[in-house]
Amino acid sequence: MDDLERELGCLEEPIDDDNFSEDNSSKGGKKSKLPITYPMISETPFETGFHQTTRMCLERIREALLHHRWQEAAEYMACYPQMLEDPTHNLNHPYKEVVWRISTEILHHHPNSKMEDYNHVYELMKNFVVRNHLSVCLEHSFHLLLNGYIEEAKHQLSVAESWRHGKESASQIQRTKLIQAYRSLLDYIIWCDKKNQHSNSDNTDSSDNQDMHNYFRQASVNLREIMRNPGVWDPFILSYIEMLEFYEDHEGALKVLNDYAYDSNFPPNPNAHVYLYQYLKRHDYPDKKLMKVLKTLHVLVPSHELMFEYSSLLLQSEKTDKIPKALGVILEMLDFACWRSNLDVWKHLKFIIQQLKQQEGWKNVISEQMSARRDWWPALHFTAFHASHDSVENPGLMEVKASLAKILCPDLKLKYTAGLCGKKT
Repeated sequence: MDDLERELGCLEEPIDDDNFSEDNSSKGGKKSKLPITYPMISETPFETGFHQTTRMCLERIREALLHHRWQEAAEYMACYPQMLEDPTHNLNHPYKEVVWRISTEILHHHPNSKMEDYNHVYELMKNFVVRNHLSVCLEHSFHLLLNGYIEEAKHQLSVAESWRHGKESASQIQRTKLIQAYRSLLDYIIWCDKKNQHSNSDNTDSSDNQDMHNYFRQASVNLREIMRNPGVWDPFILSYIEMLEFYEDHEGALKVLNDYAYDSNFPPNPNAHVYLYQYLKRHDYPDKKLMKVLKTLHVLVPSHELMFEYSSLLLQSEKTDKIPKALGVILEMLDFACWRSNLDVWKHLKFIIQQLKQQEGWKNVISEQMSARRDWWPALHFTAFHASHDSVENPGLMEVKASLAKILCPDLKLKYTAGLCGKKT
């Protein structure tokens, strides 16, 4: 509804600031805190009877929408689209988009709306809302897809892909690329259905294999083209990689993932590195390559859940300098409140410190890591409130934290009194 109000806001008359100020000054200069509503379309001196009727109709529609009277709104809405055929209004006037937005809003909430009603509204809007024709087509296909009409949704996108009107604008080109991407995604969905049918069937038919491969080819051609455009294409990437893996094109899959993660033309995207890491791990790549990917992810999102695995991989390395790095990774995870009560992370921190104690100068390593944290870490983890909360909610966490409190903050008097601080770790 908020989106609808914003769409309708462009039809309101501007507020007269001078009159508004005078009204407030006459009341002691106090501004009312109550929201002021204005007519969606104000009466004009040259208003005809037709314009007056449609204006009043739109006001009735808004009133019905605000009170969720969907049947009443639908009845008024059946009359209002006549405004679209009014030749006296400027073609750029937002009435057409208003009809589109209100109609779909009513259909989404009306208890008796049918697919035929949606199709009728969307087809009507495609003819009238030329400026947003591609957006209407995309929304129509989404609705068909959500209701299981995959082939129909693909048909809508195929038609929209070839649609042209006037001189192609930059926004129209972008929407066309988006439509191509979603059409490829639908090819992938159909490919998945074919694959599942094939795997569950005892009879292997070469024609079925060819049919499935055709959908893969259609999807892959467009997806390859889409990947040349910088952007965040996560669901499309995952679909493409699944198909490439199925056909054992590992070289192609790895190239796609590497380009998506490291091509400087693409915006920084933590998910790109997550997908690359997951692929490498699935195919048993060496730990060195896994750590390289996680190192970049650590720079982008130090609180990511995969940092637990990154720290573990560092510990498995034979190089002794990896233990301090593993310590830094886990401490950075605990810098974020989302991990504050995670027992596994605290246990892992304790294990790292135990490994670190086997090296000379381990206290200096911890001191160096904690020097920038001493002013705020105790308030984040080691207050009396935390002690009281942990003792009730998670006694195991309290025990681990208490055993680490003095090691991490040896020169501070902490209020995290668990009675276990003196225990040996």
